[in-house]
Amino acid sequence: MTDRVKETLFNILGARLDCPGSLPGVDVLDLFAGSGALGIEALSRGARSCLFVEHDWRAVQVLRSNVRQLGLAATCRLSSANAWTVRLAPPPSGGYGLVFVDPPYRDADDSLRVLDLLNRLAPHVAPDGLVVFRHERRTELPLAALTALQCLDQRDIGTMRLWFLSPGTPTARP
Repeated sequence: MTDRVKETLFNILGARLDCPGSLPGVDVLDLFAGSGALGIEALSRGARSCLFVEHDWRAVQVLRSNVRQLGLAATCRLSSANAWTVRLAPPPSGGYGLVFVDPPYRDADDSLRVLDLLNRLAPHVAPDGLVVFRHERRTELPLAALTALQCLDQRDIGTMRLWFLSPGTPTARP
């Protein structure tokens, strides 16, 4: 994700969460964390904590280094698990206020896998929380099959699409 796209994403989140330029003190879950760029950015903008989930050992090493170099160890936890199958610990009080789901594009082509993950994730999201799911714009995923999340908004940026999802009764595509 380029810096421009990340800036756009966090501007959207700040506006949607009534904190322009920052984030409220929410707990963050960063699935498919990679280097941790999204979770670290959320922490820098006011998030209370972040659980990073990343399976690739090279990315885990980079993520650990980033957390250490930025002095974020007290606010971060790292799970070196497969984000597709991870069994999450009970969420923080009230659930995660912000969840990033950013799988490799090739993995997000499997709509059944994606929908299963999003539906299993929903109970871990705070009632007023947001899930941001990033996938390739050309990939069509059946939003109507979501049973525990609703799509509040979607944005196309370059070759990617961002879905902004929230717990509740699913609705048709905006």
